[in-house]
Amino acid sequence: MSDGMAFTILMAAVAGLLFGVQYLSAFLAWRRCCPARGLRDAAMAQQACELPPVSLVRPLCGLESFSGETLRSSFTLTYPNYELLFCVADESDPIIPWVKAAMRAYPNVPSQLLIGDEKISINPKLNNMVRGWKTARFDHIAFIDSNVLLAPEFLQSLVCALREDTGVVSAPPVGMAPRGFWAHVECAFLNTYEARWQYAADAVGTGFAQGKTLFYRRRELESGFMELADEPAEDAASTKMVRRRGLKARLAMPSSQPLGARRAADVWSRQLRWARLRRVTFPLEFAPEILTGCAVPLLAAGLAAYGFGLSVPLVMILFFAAWYVPEMALAWLCRWPANMSLLFALILRDGLIPALWVAAWMSRNFTWRGNGIDVDAQAIGAKPRAFTTTKLAWARVRTSWDRAFPR
Repeated sequence: MSDGMAFTILMAAVAGLLFGVQYLSAFLAWRRCCPARGLRDAAMAQQACELPPVSLVRPLCGLESFSGETLRSSFTLTYPNYELLFCVADESDPIIPWVKAAMRAYPNVPSQLLIGDEKISINPKLNNMVRGWKTARFDHIAFIDSNVLLAPEFLQSLVCALREDTGVVSAPPVGMAPRGFWAHVECAFLNTYEARWQYAADAVGTGFAQGKTLFYRRRELESGFMELADEPAEDAASTKMVRRRGLKARLAMPSSQPLGARRAADVWSRQLRWARLRRVTFPLEFAPEILTGCAVPLLAAGLAAYGFGLSVPLVMILFFAAWYVPEMALAWLCRWPANMSLLFALILRDGLIPALWVAAWMSRNFTWRGNGIDVDAQAIGAKPRAFTTTKLAWARVRTSWDRAFPR
């Protein structure tokens, strides 16, 4: 066999393998995210699992397009016993009057507003979560971002995803209510790309946490909450923390994130921030992401067609058209936004993936809600484990003291 033919066969194998993975990942995600299947599984699981009291912590920062709706959804859950803890770092934050108004509107739901953060890391959201963890009364604690719209049965789905071998449960966000083309691009990233890969990984036992929703037993946090400060992202730190203990990160049904309008700059900066965080926290897993869009397999298909003497334009057109069938089907079957705008957004997203991948390796800084963060400095300058152990011991002493002598 000549070198040219060997190369052609290799390109055909690469294109075929990535094409098959595209379809398989969409199928695995559909099995978990289809609304009818999810409701049936949740009902069966709820009958078989207990529903312990839950402390729901929501870190807040600033006003967003759907702040009113997401705040109210915290108070309208059907869960039998839960408390709400709203954490705001700055006493002048404009979200505070909205929180107080919601608390007045739902006086029957136990809730508190906690103002002020504690600097334990370079991650401003984690700093804002500390007081919620310390104040929480119950042994099951959920940290849920402010822009997640909670379905009435959302806490049940988290509790019923918890197993004895589970250290953290997450619920990947899916973009809903997009307005404008760039909001559909955000959906293309969130829904049929990121959520698809997360549920596919979870289906084969390699699930990982996603920071929009993090649900723990208290025993995991008491022995490791300070470990979340060892990484620039709390979801990556959570995944590593539970894996070190021989536990798993599992996924519940997806959560809903209403998007509204988006600008191109917003989508790029957000995706670049996440890409840089993935590159620093899980570099080996991040490296193959260059293969996940259409660009590499499409090029491989074209080279294979050329080597086999086939029509390169025809092969590439057919491959390109078939590539997006499973993603469009997944969005339609799961009742996510699915229209022609999404199709064009998928194509643009796959064009952006190589650029994001390269940019993630070339730069280390980003800005999150006005906070400048150097992710490499956090990774390179991470505290030694002995120092972390000291922090953990001190955290346990403080927790015991607070319980013995409540303020």
